Amino acid sequence: MARYSLPDMPYDYAALEPAITGEILELHHARHHAAYVKGANDSLERLAEARDKGDYSALVGLEKTYAFNLSGHVLHSIFWRNLSPDGGDRPDGALADAITEHFGSFDAFKAQLTAATTGVQGSGWGVLAWEPLGRRLVVEQIYDHHGNVGMNTTPLLVFDAWEHAYYLQYRNVRPDYVERLWDLVDWADVAARHTAATSA
Repeated sequence: MARYSLPDMPYDYAALEPAITGEILELHHARHHAAYVKGANDSLERLAEARDKGDYSALVGLEKTYAFNLSGHVLHSIFWRNLSPDGGDRPDGALADAITEHFGSFDAFKAQLTAATTGVQGSGWGVLAWEPLGRRLVVEQIYDHHGNVGMNTTPLLVFDAWEHAYYLQYRNVRPDYVERLWDLVDWADVAARHTAATSA
């Protein structure tokens, strides 16, 4: 059976300083993200054992655990690529046009995604996603690693609002952390995801 693996970071742990310290980034990637990868693999093994034994008494919990860990793995894999030490500014081209079409302006979009990220109750994510049925960009809140999202949406830009992403540096002031994320956004990566999603 194929196993999930922790992706390499596209930059050094210290590359996003001072916005995100190397200590936080290393803990976030090497410990937290790695734990989601292990959790997804472990859940798949336990699901395989349940099938082999024909014992599905723990299926609900196993499915939920698998979804939680897999979503954590997917979202973090996107998050690392969404950020860059050379990021910031604003998008251009088709992505910029789509943001203006669906949100009115970049500033309106930025305000909505910022509010969605800072306003997540507990742990979660703020997400810019493509919704293919309506062929539009939407902003979503993800609680923990799943829930409160459109079934068919594709994440393009994700902002991690779990405390492990910022607490050592920003304490309980999540808005300051989210504001710094905007200085790191790799719009080329987001645009490439938008192109792939709209072409699918």
